[in-house]
Amino acid sequence: MAAIGRFEDIRAWQLGRELCARVYALCCEDGISKDWGLRDQITRAAGSVMHNIAEGFDAGSDAEFVRFLGYARRSCTEVQSELYVAMDQGYIDHAAFTGTYALAGEARAAIAGFTNYLRHSAATT
Repeated sequence: MAAIGRFEDIRAWQLGRELCARVYALCCEDGISKDWGLRDQITRAAGSVMHNIAEGFDAGSDAEFVRFLGYARRSCTEVQSELYVAMDQGYIDHAAFTGTYALAGEARAAIAGFTNYLRHSAATT
């Protein structure tokens, strides 16, 4: 695998960005836009996915990058949990829940795969 020159080239970051955009779009909906606590929590978690990948990219070592990827992965799970709150409160419908939940899962899987790659490459060098 060629060296990655920019964090924007990392597929997991791209998915995190897409997740963040989707969550922000959901937060423009009438119900969730008025629930300040939920809106703040879910947008922070979604932003944390892409931000932690970017920050980890510049951390200086694979071990440190892996640590930041762990934060990003957990933020995906937090978004998924917050989506249940949004659906249970009637702020989003089942289709919005399902699509966004799946995107968070896809981002989490990409982060896990990239983490495994970094761990394996560090062990073989």
